Amino acid sequence: MSAVKEKLGVPAQLGSCHTGVVNGKFVEGHVPVEQIAELSTRPDLRGVAAPGMPLGSPGMESGTRRSAHQIIGVTNTGDQTILADFPAR
Repeated sequence: MSAVKEKLGVPAQLGSCHTGVVNGKFVEGHVPVEQIAELSTRPDLRGVAAPGMPLGSPGMESGTRRSAHQIIGVTNTGDQTILADFPAR
């Protein structure tokens, strides 16, 4: 999988358990649908990532508990930008 992630442009530090492709852009990890949808409105993004497996992200729910985590967008130039910031609760 590391070769696939590298080919898609997923930075190693943003790696997670799942890698998908939507309209040619990567979706790495447990990314909420709102940030996946943002890919269609942001031609500057190569993909989005939820690094690790954050508690409370889609598919990682545990009641109302949530670990603090961010959804990171990766631009076509390789820069990273925070698309969403989720506090712990």
